[in-house]
Amino acid sequence: MFLGTHSPKLDDKGRVILPAKFRNELAEGIVVTRGQENCLYVFSAAEFNDLHEKIRQAPVTSKSARDFLRVFLSGASSETPDSQNRITLPANLRQYAGLDRDLTVIGAGNRVEIWDTEAWNTYLAANEEAFSNTTEEVIPGLF
Repeated sequence: MFLGTHSPKLDDKGRVILPAKFRNELAEGIVVTRGQENCLYVFSAAEFNDLHEKIRQAPVTSKSARDFLRVFLSGASSETPDSQNRITLPANLRQYAGLDRDLTVIGAGNRVEIWDTEAWNTYLAANEEAFSNTTEEVIPGLF
């Protein structure tokens, strides 16, 4: 499980060093793709394969399912960490997420999310109070 918040830097070649505590789970391969709210999702290869199997169950006759599948999978890139534990974030994904030098990498359970630091800070500021004040069940059976 991926947890925590980290602040790595993007180098001039579009590479990032993922946090050490995430490396074991990602050692067998990584898939990076577009995420919601203009961040990037990073999945282990195994988790991405499981997710893909679920996506494949969606009916081809559903326009919203087709749209989601196209955007989600067309941006996906299989990456392998180099000897210094860096992965390259493809230019189209960096552009999608508005990534510059300063990144925020968060653990989000089954995935890692990569955010532009300013975008993350804006998102967190806009959502932190609502999170603190949640008085109803958001996820069935959680609390």
